[in-house]
Amino acid sequence: MDDLLWFFSLSTCIKALLIPSHRSTDFEPPRHWLALTSSLPLSRWYLDISSPWTLDYPPLFAYFSFLLSLPASLIDPTITDLIAGQNYAAPLAVVFLRLSVSAADLFLLAGADRLSRRLPYFRRRMVLVLVVWSPALLIVDHIHFQYNGFLLGILLISLGFLVEGRDLAGGIVFAILICSKHLFMVAAPLYFVYLLRHYCNGEWSRVVARFLMMGLAVGIVFLATFGPFVYYGQIQQVFHRLFPFGRGLCHAYWAPNFWVFYIMLDKVLAFILGKLGFSIQTPKASFTGGLVGDSSSFAVLPQVNPIATFLLVLLAMSPCLIKAFIRPQPKHIVRWVAYTFTCGFMFGWHVHEKASLHFTIPLGIIAVDSLADARHYFLLSIVSCYSMFPLLFEPQEYPIKVLLLVMSSVLMFVSFSSHFRKATKRPERKKVEGSGNGSGLVGPVAACYLLGFLCVEIWGQFLHPYIYGSRFPFLPLMLISVYCAVGMMYSWAWQLRQIIINT
Repeated sequence: MDDLLWFFSLSTCIKALLIPSHRSTDFEPPRHWLALTSSLPLSRWYLDISSPWTLDYPPLFAYFSFLLSLPASLIDPTITDLIAGQNYAAPLAVVFLRLSVSAADLFLLAGADRLSRRLPYFRRRMVLVLVVWSPALLIVDHIHFQYNGFLLGILLISLGFLVEGRDLAGGIVFAILICSKHLFMVAAPLYFVYLLRHYCNGEWSRVVARFLMMGLAVGIVFLATFGPFVYYGQIQQVFHRLFPFGRGLCHAYWAPNFWVFYIMLDKVLAFILGKLGFSIQTPKASFTGGLVGDSSSFAVLPQVNPIATFLLVLLAMSPCLIKAFIRPQPKHIVRWVAYTFTCGFMFGWHVHEKASLHFTIPLGIIAVDSLADARHYFLLSIVSCYSMFPLLFEPQEYPIKVLLLVMSSVLMFVSFSSHFRKATKRPERKKVEGSGNGSGLVGPVAACYLLGFLCVEIWGQFLHPYIYGSRFPFLPLMLISVYCAVGMMYSWAWQLRQIIINT
């Protein structure tokens, strides 16, 4: 308990220092949702259009916003004023919302604690450092502004129950997570297969009883969450808000995933065919325009729609589903869930770069299991964090994000190197080293790739402005996406190999 208190207190102090830093447009939606849920009856929550930032999270997060609005209205009534509070960012309001994110991180701490409590002392502390002090999470939640730590904490609590063999509790908590943020549904197929085979096992009567028990428990969560909106005849409006497929295949700033290469290949083929004299119709909604919209049209390659991405995600995670069906083992569940989120990130529709947290945080739990896992996580966490640098584009935040990444990388390198150097001297050396070759944390190929980030950063910060001035502002972002996508593709392939061979 003393360890937990120390970690939480220190992380809260760091987050408090970040309170005056840059806030993105993501600051206003949660503030507006406090006002919306406080000022309007529940029957109008998903109908309100008084702000561009309409409620587009599931109802359980809306209930969470309502609870936050209670102290907010006492601290500063304007925060919860639907009309006067629009774009309200008074110092007291900023401090309250910043602190609410830090307080909600107690869920993240609880999840990390549940998954690490049986580990030896040093490994447990490493897990807490990797999860609670994640630089990418600090950038997204405590500078850019969101509540990812709160939601990821719920995920880790669910995984903790599954690892302990408490499947019913794990399934219920996962249902709560989906009802809080629907994007976590990517892991639902794995949860279904795993719980069906691990929880609903034994004699036929036991299988039926447990299946009905799990279905009833999960159904109660969904009924309590969505039931009021069914009663008011709004369920169709709720789903319309949750799944706005008209946003296009990619976000304005491309998430570093498979579609980056698909887009680049389309551009290259269009250019080559144009030079060869073929008539190529370039779509009006350009992927390189840097604008949010229906950027899903290609000049040469086949068009991509949401159904195609859904099937591709399902196909990519199928080896994991098969493994979970044949041999459902609690010791592998964290790795399996992380892989399903990786598949969703790599092949999903309109993926944000922030979604990489959905698998980097769970992988931090198992990064201490072997040298191979540590190597992979060291590289992945740097790629994930660097891919979020464009979220902080103001000059005053530049040293903060660089310092966070550098300090985290040094801390990881020293901790992992020290741990596995000692571990390899023990009799269980083979188990600790895992399947990696050699004994170093960073191999020559990985070292060259990581040094490449320095080149990408020098180009984006210094050479591009010097050569092109204000022209082609999307080019540095495109370079970051493409370069980070290489690392993400490697991570996906590495995880797939581990699942096929070692689980």
